[in-house]
Amino acid sequence: MTRLLAFILLLLAQPVVAQEPILRAEMNRAEAIPGQTLSLRLTVLVPTFLPDSPVWPSYEAPNLLVRVASTGPVSERIDGATWSGVSRRYLIAPMLPGPVKLPAKEIAVTWTDPETNAPRRTTLVTDALTITGIVPAGAEGLDPFVAADALTLEQSVDGAPEGMAPGDSITRTVTATIEGTSPMFLPPLLPDHPIDGIRSYPDSPIFEETAERGDLRGTRTERVTLVAEGGGAGEAPAVALDWYNLGTGAVETARLPAIAVSVDGPPARSTMPEPRNWRAIGIAAAGGVIGLALLVSALRRLAPWLTTWVHRRRADWLASETRAWRVLRRAMAARDHARFRPALDTWVSRLPGVDPRRDPRVSAALAALGAARYGTATGGEAAGWRKLAGILTEWRRATRNKTPAAILPPLNPRM
Repeated sequence: MTRLLAFILLLLAQPVVAQEPILRAEMNRAEAIPGQTLSLRLTVLVPTFLPDSPVWPSYEAPNLLVRVASTGPVSERIDGATWSGVSRRYLIAPMLPGPVKLPAKEIAVTWTDPETNAPRRTTLVTDALTITGIVPAGAEGLDPFVAADALTLEQSVDGAPEGMAPGDSITRTVTATIEGTSPMFLPPLLPDHPIDGIRSYPDSPIFEETAERGDLRGTRTERVTLVAEGGGAGEAPAVALDWYNLGTGAVETARLPAIAVSVDGPPARSTMPEPRNWRAIGIAAAGGVIGLALLVSALRRLAPWLTTWVHRRRADWLASETRAWRVLRRAMAARDHARFRPALDTWVSRLPGVDPRRDPRVSAALAALGAARYGTATGGEAAGWRKLAGILTEWRRATRNKTPAAILPPLNPRM
């Protein structure tokens, strides 16, 4: 008896193992008609509280339409204690018949340790899931498959479709309204409009969707503008969409009638293509081949001469006074002393007539630049560059327009 009491006391003295967070996953069913939603609820519970929200997984996958319906706090009594947590509900709809496998997902949970009150981080893992899209009996022939509680089609025409003149236009608008399924499952509504004398310009479809307590409703709107280019007549095609009624379990068809379209006047030239003259096309092609061969032969003979001419022209340009002046002008604009002196020497060597540096005005301007750069005075360098550029520009203009004798420096220059 004494030993039994000692064993019981020993068990009571052992520390209680800390309880870990709990993850629960509930899915109402694993199969659904394409377009209909399955409900998947993930619930995270901890013995204390959550200082941060869990990092929830994403169930996005090909051929699935996934939405987060709700996320909110929860609490539950476990072993006489109140556990707190968060629950998230996903709405998942298969988009095509067949199974879609979802791998196991991780949920990062930050919670408070009951012993130290310090935050802890735990990773919980869900089970792998398989969601299967099934086609009900009687709807196997639907392509594309569209299932809904209700589906209607409406159309409107902006403008007069009959008796149009070239340049007139009308706009056809078709809207599909669907209930119980997202409008993303609706296929394209408007077919091509092959009408003589008419050119069509379709717009991109517009989707609008609302969800109220998990019930989906939305619209798909398509527009096409028909522009009259020449005389002709035809029909804007009828629209028909087969769909499966979830309420009645039967396949139904939503329809819109065709619209008569006519344009008065002569047919457009583009609508009356002329027959091709294959003989003329062949002669033109043969002439083109012969001309190309002659051109290639001429280029081969002229290639050495052209290469020599290009090299000579480049050499003449590099040795020209015009290029030397441009190099000098860029050096003055950049106020670059290192480039300026060599550029000035090169330009002077290619300039006919008297050396501009013998002009007292140029000498004074060069001296002023040196003093501004290396002396103690400040603020005069920019003005010195501008003055020098003006004097050298005058020299160049005089040299290009007059004889060398006419551009000698003045005997008594104005300082």
